[in-house]
Amino acid sequence: MSQEQSFRPRNEFLCTFAISLGVFMQVLDSTIANVSLPTIAGNLGVSLNQGTWVITSFTMSNAIGLTLTAWLSRRIGNVKLYAGSLILFVAMSFMCGIAHSMTELVIFRTLQGLSSAPLFPISQVLLLCIFPKEKRSMALSILGLVAVVGPIVGPIAGGWLTYNYSWPLIFFINVPIGIFTIAVVLSQLKGLPHVPEKSRFDVIGFASLALGVGVLQIVLDKGNELDWFSNHWIVAGSVIAAISLIFMVIWELTDDHPVINLRLFSNRNFCLGTILLTLGFAGFFSINLIVPQWLQRQMGYTSLWAGLAASPMGILPVLLSPLLGAFRTKLDMRILTIISFIVIGGSCYMRSCFNLDVDFTTVALVQFFMGFGIALFFMPVTTILLSELSEADAADAASLSTFIRTIGASFASSLSTWIWTRNAGVHHSVLAEQVNIYNPLASFVTHSDSTNPLSYINQIITLQSYMLSTIDLFHILMWMFIFLVPCIFFTRKAGTGFV
Repeated sequence: MSQEQSFRPRNEFLCTFAISLGVFMQVLDSTIANVSLPTIAGNLGVSLNQGTWVITSFTMSNAIGLTLTAWLSRRIGNVKLYAGSLILFVAMSFMCGIAHSMTELVIFRTLQGLSSAPLFPISQVLLLCIFPKEKRSMALSILGLVAVVGPIVGPIAGGWLTYNYSWPLIFFINVPIGIFTIAVVLSQLKGLPHVPEKSRFDVIGFASLALGVGVLQIVLDKGNELDWFSNHWIVAGSVIAAISLIFMVIWELTDDHPVINLRLFSNRNFCLGTILLTLGFAGFFSINLIVPQWLQRQMGYTSLWAGLAASPMGILPVLLSPLLGAFRTKLDMRILTIISFIVIGGSCYMRSCFNLDVDFTTVALVQFFMGFGIALFFMPVTTILLSELSEADAADAASLSTFIRTIGASFASSLSTWIWTRNAGVHHSVLAEQVNIYNPLASFVTHSDSTNPLSYINQIITLQSYMLSTIDLFHILMWMFIFLVPCIFFTRKAGTGFV
């Protein structure tokens, strides 16, 4: 048994709680601004599309920062890296709260995402180190629960704070919680042994990856606004991103100390598990992003009620995650993942049947139903992708899978928003064509509403067009989850490896 495996904190419960709380803050901040975007954009004088940079700047920088995690872990140790990340995260949270412009907010959100990047993968490694092997599945289920509950609590907390107080509080709330977490982690884990490794940092690989991923995110965010490939900047950005990413893959496969260990993809379960995790989380992230915006912009919900409508999704994961961890060795993770994707896909189909008369209860019940699928998603898929790897590869594998998952969420944020707004515009054009003097319904509305008939008709068309676009988006997500089901059969049953 290694020194790390033999180490036990003085208070195992308190230590686990603090580690999970730090991750919870980081995951929470990935969605806490979702329902507050209209308010933030309005207060800072920008459009809602520009306001989405509050989300994408965090997720993109978080993904890029993940590539540094394995190297920093070897260099300074897991405990120092975790505590240092928390300190910087708390500081940047405070700076986000005092930002006076969208430019300042995006800069601080970028630094906030970058500083918090190591929290999730290092928390996995820390818990797997301090727990004996027979309890490691429970440790993963705890983090899976945090990963699920954080994005769910985010819209509720963000909506409540924004509606009753002000949007800066969604960032200030991290400060007292972060200080408590830092104190507990340092006191409980200060004796965890670490032997520094002075390995060379892959500057070229990191630079090419950051350039490629960063430029690609800008292309996805600005493409719709600049009319995609009819704009020279979009074309140039796409070429730069493609060249950078291709170069990065070639360089990382040939370098002795790569910043991301792409050779891990030679393991079938890690490769397929990471793909399933990325696409599944991208769909989950898209649902969490679009539903609150649709409820506020088209259904007239406040930020608080939009968050409450989404919140039932977290009930079943809270109840089921501990049970799944306790019975992990008796369950086939592949079967649980199949059920998960079927349930989430089914919830997308239910949403595709919504109309403008849908009530709060129906929206909340569909969210509750999807929670069953979410409860069966994170822990089983994480177990699959780590199941055949050695302990030496754990930090690399955790950071790489989290990096790709975060990249997927960031791209999903841009793509789902683009699909939603683009299709709404298409539906608006088609519906508007029906408004003419030869359409009896249009003629009736025009003559009956003497105040401002054209404005009234346009309002109806806008509501209907966004409703149709929402239906389109959930059809796409439904088919994506259905497509993922047969992919699971190509993975091997999770054995008794590192986890």
